[in-house]
Amino acid sequence: MTKHIGILTAGGDSPGLNAAIRGVGKTAQGRYDMQVLGFLDGFKGLVENRSVRLDGEIFSGILPRGGTILGTSRDKPHRMMFGGKKQDMTDIIVENYHANHLDALVCIGGGGTQKNALELLNKGLNIITLPKTIDNDVGLTDTTFGFDTALGIATEAIDRLHSTAHSHHRIIVVEIMGHKAGWLALGAGIAGGADVILLPELPYKIEIVANAIRSRVKSGKNFSIVAVAEGALPVDQAKLMSQARSAKEQAKDKKSRKKAKNEIASIEAVNANHTVTLSAQLEKLTGLESRVTILGHLQRGGTPSAADRLLATRLGAACADSIHNEKFGVMIAARGDGAIAVPLTEVAGNKKLVPADHPWVQAAISVGTNFGI
Repeated sequence: MTKHIGILTAGGDSPGLNAAIRGVGKTAQGRYDMQVLGFLDGFKGLVENRSVRLDGEIFSGILPRGGTILGTSRDKPHRMMFGGKKQDMTDIIVENYHANHLDALVCIGGGGTQKNALELLNKGLNIITLPKTIDNDVGLTDTTFGFDTALGIATEAIDRLHSTAHSHHRIIVVEIMGHKAGWLALGAGIAGGADVILLPELPYKIEIVANAIRSRVKSGKNFSIVAVAEGALPVDQAKLMSQARSAKEQAKDKKSRKKAKNEIASIEAVNANHTVTLSAQLEKLTGLESRVTILGHLQRGGTPSAADRLLATRLGAACADSIHNEKFGVMIAARGDGAIAVPLTEVAGNKKLVPADHPWVQAAISVGTNFGI
């Protein structure tokens, strides 16, 4: 019998999403004669039963396009704004899954999507996921599609900032995305030749950063590039954040959990303009002018790189293979040049962070990059 599958993209947009949709869809149809339905705007579209039939004509020309033809949202099935308040809509999703006669649902997204997909798996649905995010922080996969494109964009930005930093004898502090993971700042910082790289995983001391810049000045280099991950924090603030998050995890009642969440929000508010504050501190401590560049969503947009198109295509094709073989409850992960099916129960909540002894970190230290530690 012909299988019917659904596809949705959830969370932040990322280069390679259309390549993944195409990889799943064309393989499902061309190799296995499946019917493919795309749900619009993530889990929200599944709740509202808004969909489009995916066929050969729709797949034409989408490989090099950024974003997602299906649209996306950050709505969570168990806590979705509906009727003016947040509600658990998982039962509605289950109803619509069966109403559309689906044999499987493919959820393409990052860490949050993996956790949301697991909830639907626990409701008895046949779920398969694909790992996308520019942050590269999804566990148990070599890499995520979207990362390579963003890495190239951030590296090019640092390349361009070198000339103005050198010409004006300035410190340029460039903020790079990544949330709580420093992969993007680390990779772009190394590839772009940043003098200082600050990561969420390695809390820094401002005095050490300033000393490194002053040492460059003494050696005749009157400019510095500081690559900062958006989640990077100085040692004191990082310690407070760690304590608050630990308290949240250990909370045994709603009151304690709420108190910890409020503490986390308070620390985040203090550090909302962290990069600007860092720039001002470095200017004061070094005597050099300092300017801030925040790349923001530029890193997520535009045409996906060849590497991301290739990765998304082969993972998408492997996803269709897994559906044909009725292997559900898994994320299709990149492993070497191939792909493997990893249990979703092991992926959800498994965030891949930068280890202090990672080869990239060690290589950066070897060439003189300062991490503020």
